[in-house]
Amino acid sequence: MFVWLGMVSCSTKIDLYTDFKDVTIVYGVMDVAQDTNFIKITRAFSGSNDGSFDAYQFTQIADSLNYPGKLDARLIELKNVQGNYTPTGREIILDTITIHNKQEGLFYAPDQKMYYTRSHFKVNNENEKYRYQLSVRKANDTITSEIGLLGSTSFQILSDMVYFRSIDNTKTRKLYYTPDDNDAIYQIKMQFNYKELHPMQDTVNKNVVMDLGSFSMMDLGYEDGSYFVTYHENDLFRILATAIGGDTIYPERFFDSFVISISAYGKELHHYALTNQPTSVVDYSYTNIKGGRGVLSSRYRIEKDVKLSSLTQTDLLSMPWGFKHLGY
Repeated sequence: MFVWLGMVSCSTKIDLYTDFKDVTIVYGVMDVAQDTNFIKITRAFSGSNDGSFDAYQFTQIADSLNYPGKLDARLIELKNVQGNYTPTGREIILDTITIHNKQEGLFYAPDQKMYYTRSHFKVNNENEKYRYQLSVRKANDTITSEIGLLGSTSFQILSDMVYFRSIDNTKTRKLYYTPDDNDAIYQIKMQFNYKELHPMQDTVNKNVVMDLGSFSMMDLGYEDGSYFVTYHENDLFRILATAIGGDTIYPERFFDSFVISISAYGKELHHYALTNQPTSVVDYSYTNIKGGRGVLSSRYRIEKDVKLSSLTQTDLLSMPWGFKHLGY
């Protein structure tokens, strides 16, 4: 799917290009789990050499940003053959579509011209490695970018159970998983889902979320062939104490599920968000768009239902929060 410019700031005053240079701007974050992927392909501002103009005003004008008609934009599939990525012969042609629900912001809304595809993408597995090259052809130029898509078969959550205790301590536990084949930043969360039952009212679904943070490969622990991050043994009870506290108006609370989720974001997107503080639409310290500006990257999310340890269940049932039984 598509990520917009909320992660960067932009000065509203920019110098004009005296030669009216056409600079292509690309923004896209591909997700192989989605049935439709969008890429924004637009152009930089242009004007006369009379001084400077208000860039914000031009961002509100579709004709100032969009190329007329449809560019020849495609994703070329590459496969690793003996250490070199070579074209497989498959090329995914991007079509254009106008979305009508973009929120107001820096760029014009609610209509927005996008390039998109509903094609299936191949991801890395034990025997095959793939990459995709974006090619945008203009009259006298071709803009390119090449990325590996997240979502390989190696990206899995290995832990089947989590361990929490109600006692206040600093002990940590390990959450095991195998990272994706491609470089990524991992945001890891754990979510405890439960239900509250109040007499004569509908059952209410509730949850508490434990955000373990974001990790690169260098941040992960490693043992016995598996990578891991740590969490604190009292995290669940600490967060439940905040969420429920002394609330005893609900006579029954039922455990529903416990879900671990890991969202992976491409290193390109991470570098872009960290390093770019543009003073104009085309002034970036980082871009992976050759011949243009912007960023093309990937993301993927996995989740897994896991069990609570028997001691965790016992501690939950002993707390004054009304948990009567657990849904296993």
